[in-house]
Amino acid sequence: MSLFHDKTLMITGGTGSFGTTVLHKFLTSDIGEIRIFSRDELKQELLRHSLQASYPEEYSKVKFYIGDVRDLSSLNDAMPGVDFIFHAAALKEVPSCEFFPMQAYKTNVEGTDNVVHAAVANGVKSVVLLSTDKAAYPINAMGISKAMAERVIYSNARVAANRGTVLSCTRYGNVMCSRGSVIPLFIDQIKAGRELTITDPNMTRFMMNLDEAVALVMYAFEHANPGDLFVQKADASTIGDLAKAVQKLFGDTGIRTIGTRHGEKLYETLVTQEEMLRCEDMGQYYRIAADSRDLNYDKFVVKGQVKTMGDEAYTSHNTVRLDVEGTVKKLLTTEYVQQELKARGME
Repeated sequence: MSLFHDKTLMITGGTGSFGTTVLHKFLTSDIGEIRIFSRDELKQELLRHSLQASYPEEYSKVKFYIGDVRDLSSLNDAMPGVDFIFHAAALKEVPSCEFFPMQAYKTNVEGTDNVVHAAVANGVKSVVLLSTDKAAYPINAMGISKAMAERVIYSNARVAANRGTVLSCTRYGNVMCSRGSVIPLFIDQIKAGRELTITDPNMTRFMMNLDEAVALVMYAFEHANPGDLFVQKADASTIGDLAKAVQKLFGDTGIRTIGTRHGEKLYETLVTQEEMLRCEDMGQYYRIAADSRDLNYDKFVVKGQVKTMGDEAYTSHNTVRLDVEGTVKKLLTTEYVQQELKARGME
């Protein structure tokens, strides 16, 4: 019997690529009910038909709720009886958030605050926030908004725990083949016979597949203390090697460097130097405990803290670096790439 036996899980942003992967992972488990909460009725309808066709035995576990994390009342309507929440609803496309930062704020920050307060009010046992490496040392609106979302979790964690709700975060690097990510774009460009457009061949990004990402969510639900942040140790690749790896699988159409987009970094950070002070190595994961200091100004100003940061942040520049062949092997672990190869008769 698992932690989720006969329990109810709610997934905000449940029609996105990450949310649907979590759904499929839990659907065949012994969980009692899964609630998909999102604002897109078309995606819900498409997902409903897909589940009916592919999971006729398990489909009855899934309930659909139209709502928006910006709307507290719609969250409260969907939450009675919920035990666990995976909060994946977000605006996460970097250039879009750069041009519309207040929209990113309303969904990513205010939306998270709404989820937290609705969860506490409805007696939810555990809430896990999906965050991003762009929240560490953020330089773009998306990263700043997700960093603020993390702070919403941390700032509410202590009080929420006193009322029976554990709030925690998971922080991810690049999740391969998720909606809007670069690998599906590369494959589409090859299908059209066009050059692959890359921003900077030396730019590095963490490489995780969706199954690894879901495993981190499960780990957080099972092991989180209030205010914990969980990070999976992940391999990385340069964008140049990633493009070459995709072309080794799907065909060489050439590569053209176009320069960085709005708000992009040369490399990403999953654990900052400051967080390394509170970091516990769990083997496959890092656990960063919440900063337990309170807002006592005498202690903060007079006594302070002698050591303020660890020796080195954990970044896509200093993690395990995959070469082209290693990146090819990593790509082949994704269902999306396998399906695309099968569709082209290239298995």
